[in-house]
Amino acid sequence: MNQEFRPPNLALTTVGLSLATFMQVLDTTIANVSLPTIAGNLGVSVNQSTWVITSFAVSMAISLPLTGFLTRRFGEVRMFILSTLLFSIASFLCGIAQSMPMLILFRAIQGAVAGPMYPVTQSLLISIYPPAKRGMALALLAMVTVVAPIAGPILGGWITDNYSWPWIFFINVPIGIFASMVVANQMKGRKDVIMRPKMDYVGLITLIVGVGALQIVLDKGNDEDWFNSQFIVITAIVSAIALAVFLIWELTDKEPIVNLRLLRHHNFRIGTIALVLAYAAFFAIGLLVPQWLQRNMGYTSTWAGFAAAPLGILPVMLTFIVGKYASRTDMRLLASCAFLVMGATCFMRSEFFLQIDFWHVAGVQLFQGLGVALFFMPVTTILLSDLQPNEIAAGGGLATFLRTLGASFSASLTTFLWDHRAIVHHAHLTEHFTPYDNSAQTTLQAAGVSAQASNGFLEQMITQQAFQISFNEVFHLLGWVFFSLIVVVWLARPPFGAKSGPAADH
Repeated sequence: MNQEFRPPNLALTTVGLSLATFMQVLDTTIANVSLPTIAGNLGVSVNQSTWVITSFAVSMAISLPLTGFLTRRFGEVRMFILSTLLFSIASFLCGIAQSMPMLILFRAIQGAVAGPMYPVTQSLLISIYPPAKRGMALALLAMVTVVAPIAGPILGGWITDNYSWPWIFFINVPIGIFASMVVANQMKGRKDVIMRPKMDYVGLITLIVGVGALQIVLDKGNDEDWFNSQFIVITAIVSAIALAVFLIWELTDKEPIVNLRLLRHHNFRIGTIALVLAYAAFFAIGLLVPQWLQRNMGYTSTWAGFAAAPLGILPVMLTFIVGKYASRTDMRLLASCAFLVMGATCFMRSEFFLQIDFWHVAGVQLFQGLGVALFFMPVTTILLSDLQPNEIAAGGGLATFLRTLGASFSASLTTFLWDHRAIVHHAHLTEHFTPYDNSAQTTLQAAGVSAQASNGFLEQMITQQAFQISFNEVFHLLGWVFFSLIVVVWLARPPFGAKSGPAADH
């Protein structure tokens, strides 16, 4: 039985599994700050280069819910090794790409093989640790999930500035080879139950079309002015039809490629709702703060990264403490504390202003890290707690897929709200200035601003204030989202001990 298997060196196995996950999560953000350089080198516009991000996100979103099917077909250990090696090869191909279409294709392949890596890692970690120490394993994985997206833009910017953009992909190659070799060696004694499930072609095709089209709508909606764009309208209709067929088919087919019936488990359902909504709000914070620092506060991308980076300090410091002692506490209480802290930091940001200094911004980020340290492990433990051992990989894949989709919705909605509310506030603020009221221009000229420059300077000030008010409003809303999740998480029912067992699913 797999639950009795322990690798010869548990620490080394954990390092191998965690390194692969760190590499995969890092690659979701590492290319973001390098897009202008990549666009310039490959001779395309910056807008076209965003497909480097979109292609990765679309492919990963499609492959994530297939994790259960793939682990049944290949086994968890083999699936991990295969995914990690293919990810390394795809990363190398991204680095040697000579044109934008080639880079987009290789990024799509990279995203497709990346999908199963996180949920399979999660399932393997649970299976190799004894019950008393599984909290430690999940806490470690949570730390990786938090730190990697923060490190991505900083590392990506440093590599691009000091070397060249292909190296943001080349660094994955030795890491991926090392991680796969370690896990292959340490886990070779583990026997996976491998099945030959029937291929659900209808489910697969509708999943690819529906999720792919939806991800494109969410990624490109703001750039294309949403439903004023014929491309967005057609893509949204295609997505809606395909996803409707997918849901009906998967819920009625005897051997679905994505097991949506896992949502029948009460704690999995409640935990997944809490995870998706909390991660969506958390993702919105990570998206808005750096943009605000650069757009409103005049920070460079590097300094914006430094201001956001303290978020990862407390999760790193508290990982082993949370992992060791969390099992003695009600997971709902830990999650409630996390949501309370994260909600409080959102309300703090809703009071930010244009003259606020670096240390106040970094201090709030540091405090939020306490909430993040207490968030992922308890919520993950809750959602996995009533799954059968052979459902953990599939459940992890489905929950991570929904979490990823929630982050995409969050990114689009947050950016839209920030821009839209800024336009509204800009209109309200300009109502107080007319060509017949020269008091503002007179004040500016007295401060040394020339008559010719005063109107432009005034417009800039109004725009900055409009975006600041909008920023504050969005964070006020996010604060209430976190507070409301405290109610949701208490709908879960103990006990919350994650199970382990054979890798087969059904």
